[in-house]
Amino acid sequence: MKKKTLGMIVSLSMAVMLLLQGCSGTKKAEVPFSPKYDKDTVFSLTVAGTYGNFESLEAEFERFYEYYPNAELQYVTMDDYNNVISSALVNNEPPDIFTTGSWMIGNEAYDDMFKNCEVLSDPSVGIDYSCIRDSLIRTTDSGDVVMLPIFTTSYGMLVNMDIFEKEGLEVPRNFNELTKVCADLKSAGYESPVMGTDMFSGSGLFNCFSYPMFAYDVKNNSDKLDALNNLEPSSGELMRPSLERLYEFVNSDCIDISKCKEEIADEYDAVIMRFFEGDVPMMLATGDVASGTAKRESKSEAFSANPFKYRFYVAPSGDDGGYCINSVSLCFSVNKNSGNIDMANEFMRFLISSKELGNMAGLKRLIPPVDDFSTNEIYSALADIPSDRSFSDKETGLLDPAVRQFRAAIYAVGNGEMSVDEAVSSYGSIPEE
Repeated sequence: MKKKTLGMIVSLSMAVMLLLQGCSGTKKAEVPFSPKYDKDTVFSLTVAGTYGNFESLEAEFERFYEYYPNAELQYVTMDDYNNVISSALVNNEPPDIFTTGSWMIGNEAYDDMFKNCEVLSDPSVGIDYSCIRDSLIRTTDSGDVVMLPIFTTSYGMLVNMDIFEKEGLEVPRNFNELTKVCADLKSAGYESPVMGTDMFSGSGLFNCFSYPMFAYDVKNNSDKLDALNNLEPSSGELMRPSLERLYEFVNSDCIDISKCKEEIADEYDAVIMRFFEGDVPMMLATGDVASGTAKRESKSEAFSANPFKYRFYVAPSGDDGGYCINSVSLCFSVNKNSGNIDMANEFMRFLISSKELGNMAGLKRLIPPVDDFSTNEIYSALADIPSDRSFSDKETGLLDPAVRQFRAAIYAVGNGEMSVDEAVSSYGSIPEE
């Protein structure tokens, strides 16, 4: 049977190797992949997920066929994925491998799903994931590894480098520099030097600007973490520094919130396309949003007519600089009920390496989860973040309810619906969108 993929495999040139300080360690020597089974083994595997298309995975299918030419691999999407994946794993035609999120751990809604996950940390499975940064590995309460990160992301902003070159300015590295640069940009005619989507989401402008600063404060005040995760009102004080900085930001010449509301209708496509108009110096966004820029360059008439250089930076919210949070955006798990469990594990063993994860991230324009990695040049500025301000989201210990309360607080303060004092005192009961 002829091998098929669901979409055209795109080729992006890989940028130079770079090292994210604080998010990396010493590169471990890896043993090149060597197939366990006979080259002529005939089998099929299905990978299920939420992406509408997954060209970078399909490229890995093609590479895997070099070792197993008689294999058949396909990627499928499921409607209402998060609600149906648990039952899909025990259906008549279950996926062999499926996408998961680290946020699912600890959520009772996914208990059945995790019961059907292969334990990837079991030595008998034979998957060496030592290439993945330790801080990104998630475990169940029993200490089992049932998901491995494939892509990671961060919070920050897309920067139009041509504007900064034209105006003779340096990209700001801390909040004081940001306010000064924005004043210069405003004088030069840029109505809102910083823009973003005003939405209650992880990609929202308030979250991209404020959450890394808050997470840094939480990481450095671990004795207050339990109270924060238990939504104790008194622990809301830990939000104060980041909320006060957000209040300064939205009431400065840096950003026009009303303009953002009027001109950016969603948190993904509209953010990218508005940035490609070429008149926004800095656009607050996540790495997940930045990953969509490559495909949309040709779709933007403005960018096609007047292309410009752009890069991804952390938001300069702190007095000493910005903060780099490396967050897991996608994991893979294996269905222990797979009729091809040995080959499902074999594909995972092939995929989990610096080389293959780097290839996938480069094609998807995301950050790979490995110690040393290749990535697109737009992320190269992240290498400048000092190790003390660069960390993974796992290191904060924050649980989803606490994250959502902070998100509710910044949304309310950013839109003028609450004062900083009101948000701090209401922690645990702030209405969520």
